[in-house]
Amino acid sequence: MTHPLRNPTTDKAPFPRPDLALAERLFQELGQRTAAVEGVTRASYGAGENLAHQIAAREARRIGMVVETDAALNLYMTLPGSTRSPRLIIGSHLDSVPCGGNFDGAAGVLAGLAVAAGVAEAGVPLKHDLTVMAIRAEESTWFNASYVGSRAAFGLLKPCELDQVVRADDGMTLAAHIAAAGGDVAALRSGRAFLSRATVAAFVEPHIEQGPELIDRDRPIGVVTGIRGSFRHRQAVCLGAYAHSGATPRRLRRDAVMATAALAGALDRLWSRRLKAGDDLAITIGQFTTDPREHAFSKVAGRVDFALDFRSQSTQTLAAIRRDLARIARRVEQSHGAAFRFGPLTDSAPAPMDADIVAGLRRAASAAGYDAPPLPSGAGHDAAVFAGQGVPTGMLFIRNANGSHNPAEAMTMEDFSIAADTLMRFCLGRCGAAHDG
Repeated sequence: MTHPLRNPTTDKAPFPRPDLALAERLFQELGQRTAAVEGVTRASYGAGENLAHQIAAREARRIGMVVETDAALNLYMTLPGSTRSPRLIIGSHLDSVPCGGNFDGAAGVLAGLAVAAGVAEAGVPLKHDLTVMAIRAEESTWFNASYVGSRAAFGLLKPCELDQVVRADDGMTLAAHIAAAGGDVAALRSGRAFLSRATVAAFVEPHIEQGPELIDRDRPIGVVTGIRGSFRHRQAVCLGAYAHSGATPRRLRRDAVMATAALAGALDRLWSRRLKAGDDLAITIGQFTTDPREHAFSKVAGRVDFALDFRSQSTQTLAAIRRDLARIARRVEQSHGAAFRFGPLTDSAPAPMDADIVAGLRRAASAAGYDAPPLPSGAGHDAAVFAGQGVPTGMLFIRNANGSHNPAEAMTMEDFSIAADTLMRFCLGRCGAAHDG
């Protein structure tokens, strides 16, 4: 934050408030009009996401914002400032997973619109453009590609992805879906960028928290310090030997289940030691299965298929864990007579948030009377793309019970209002002329 915000109780000018009634009305409309058998379904470049973008654009025009789209149909809704560039962007996505929750992604876009509506209603003059961005195709469940919309905004979408990546539910290519929705596929193939580091002063993504930290800490909001990077083995295998459960003594077994369990236990102990040493780390074995074609209650298992997911904000920690994994695997192989085949590796780089924006969001929360603890994001977000392009980036988490990507998401409007108020204070500190002490 460039300047500390004035206290609204002592400002001569009235401090604007976010339009919470607008946000609540739009949450209800989105939930009703994109309802699925359970929760909501807003498929990327499908009817639900298209409708959500139409609703957001309609409200932006009503507020008096300038509405634009780029080649990938990312939506930009702008309150113009006296200096048009660089702009401050508040943004998130409007697509959802199948039968997902109504708040994941949408909370960020509607928080931005609530802030913009409050600024417009109060007639606050802006030094710089304030843009609310609704980003396309964040949920990789649809196209098995990360951050399609935000990467496209920076001209980073690979041409081959347009033709090779297909949507999970219908098999149509990404290019076909973008074209059907009205996007400019030729511009995407050429790598044309709508945004750049030079044109974006800062990017802030409000989002429901997808874990239980804020619930556990009894805090309505938190400020993200960084998005964890990762490395993953999605198709790992442990190979042992099938044998009779009663006739094969322990010393002669090559039990794939016991070997994989030993690996899991060693990784859990490693995780505990790393946390005690102050490292940021999450280790998950999200899949663990024997082969249903061959397993039986009376057989020693000869094969286990499993998946490994390692996440940290530190590249050094991730590199160390990769070495530890290899070391532990060799030891377990020797002790259990099994063999690990970890298969292809996928990874992503950590995305640290801008320290100035982290501090600014925490000061804005404090000015509103709330403590916003710092915490990492274990899930990926479009903010990672902005940070990776050198844009000063921050994220504001909103307390949410029951996790995300499910119909049971449970953000309250009271917590949303605290997030929107914090966002208002931060934004006016960045680009508001009348409230920039």
